[in-house]
Amino acid sequence: MRKTFFIVLNTMAILLVGAVAAFAQEHAGGATMDASALGLTCFAAAIGMAIAAAGCGIGQGLGLKAACDGTARNPEAGGKIMVTLILGLAFVESLAIYALVVNLILLVANPFIG
Repeated sequence: MRKTFFIVLNTMAILLVGAVAAFAQEHAGGATMDASALGLTCFAAAIGMAIAAAGCGIGQGLGLKAACDGTARNPEAGGKIMVTLILGLAFVESLAIYALVVNLILLVANPFIG
């Protein structure tokens, strides 16, 4: 667990350094993005969406597991558990949608381009 945490932390640090280098380049007159900055932006958007999707998938799986365990232990509370589960799944799914919107903004209407 600790090794995985350090691998994820190092990967995020490398991505942040790359993103700073991509956005630190000066724009010569126009509102264009050079190929390396565009490539890094696409890579960052893909990594960001992958992390968001993985996190939301893990969260939804854990919620579903807990709901199934709760229903198995107390079948009479199954209706209440299902309502709470659906509400929780909607909240978790909204986080993935937020990540998608941020990634689309970075790809289509990048605010870092002058």
